Amino acid sequence: MPEDVLSTPGHLISLAARGFSRLSESRLKPLGFGIGQLPVLIALQDGTASTQRDLAKFAKVEQPPMAQMLTRMERDGLIERRPDPVDGRSSRVVITKSAKKRMPEAINILLQGNSEAMTGFTSAEKQQLTDLLVRLISNLENMVNSEVPAR
Repeated sequence: MPEDVLSTPGHLISLAARGFSRLSESRLKPLGFGIGQLPVLIALQDGTASTQRDLAKFAKVEQPPMAQMLTRMERDGLIERRPDPVDGRSSRVVITKSAKKRMPEAINILLQGNSEAMTGFTSAEKQQLTDLLVRLISNLENMVNSEVPAR
């Protein structure tokens, strides 16, 4: 008998991700943030990335969607683009003071949502799930990277 595709890890993880996304979006909206913007804002806040290319790589998205997201974030007052002091042809992206001030609350909202979703899980189960997901993501990234032809 074939496996029920709706009971596979891929489908169940997709459902969980959509649930987390809906929950987070509704809770972040009053702060003026979207869930997709948080990796960018975190990278800018902690200095991990400051160029569009580096932000796209950090957030694991392609350049065109990142460019669109940054345009919307700039319009919404979350980021500013400033000329690169070394290379005048490019720009650096910085988080605005207003967005930076709201980040701690946004992070608390995300952590609270994760905590609530993990109700009934032991500490060991939470850690095991996290470890398994990290390993799964690594496997998926390796699979995708091995299928992408070199440019």
